[in-house]
Amino acid sequence: MKPIFSTIAIIGKPHHQGTMQTLTDLVQWLTDKNYQVIVEQRLAQSCQMQCQTIVLEQIGQIADLAIVIGGDGNMLGAARALYQSNIKVIGVNRGNLGFLTDLSPDDLFPRLEQVLEGHSRVDERFLLEVEVYRNGELVSSNSAMNEAVLHPDKIAHMIEFEVYIDNNFMYSQRADGLIVSTPTGSTAYSLSAGGAILSPSLNAIIINPKFAHSLTARPIVIDGDSTIRIKVSPSQDKSQLISCDGHIDLSIKAGDEILIKKSQKKLQLIHPLDRNDFQVLRSKLGWGSKLF
Repeated sequence: MKPIFSTIAIIGKPHHQGTMQTLTDLVQWLTDKNYQVIVEQRLAQSCQMQCQTIVLEQIGQIADLAIVIGGDGNMLGAARALYQSNIKVIGVNRGNLGFLTDLSPDDLFPRLEQVLEGHSRVDERFLLEVEVYRNGELVSSNSAMNEAVLHPDKIAHMIEFEVYIDNNFMYSQRADGLIVSTPTGSTAYSLSAGGAILSPSLNAIIINPKFAHSLTARPIVIDGDSTIRIKVSPSQDKSQLISCDGHIDLSIKAGDEILIKKSQKKLQLIHPLDRNDFQVLRSKLGWGSKLF
């Protein structure tokens, strides 16, 4: 029987001791099972591994499965690079929380073997496309799997902006910033700012002001197919940024407009069949166990 996956790419955090150990064991295990294995170039160089390597941006063209070793931050970086291809992605948790990385290093190989044999499910997650316009021209863009955050480049500086949904004016704000989050990101920065937790399968976006100068400013959940337009005050004298997943910063100037909308492409996460989203929430957020 033809295997479900033939070429498997491995991505991870370079120079991380736990990642290095898992990488070495995983490459040997997959090779013994006759899979073609390629390792992301920076990761292979960091551990001086003699193997076939590839740059992150080309993995989606070559492999049909990517295994990400690390925490959610590593998964986010991989997602932004791979979501436009049809590659499937699964994570091995070598970080802290691990909302997106299902597999534990302690029982990695029996669990991974089940996935490679087809005992898994695909979970499609959408990303946000972020575009910055200046005088009507596109000046920068990027994508975010968790959230896009408008904020000043210095702490405790209030900024002014207006928010439009599908060209309908929603509100103006004086605040420390604005968080625009996907359901995937609802358990990340947005949650710490008082936002709701959304089921990952929902077609929705959370808009959440940061420390607004108003007692009535509250998070709002909108349709995922909406286009969000943020107009930065033309008289704003403070330099600002919009951050994608806390890693990519796009510079914002007075009078700029920011368009945020759902990408048409989705990241295809693979989960073991027994993954339960509510069990993950209980475990990661320390919720109480059953009373009876």
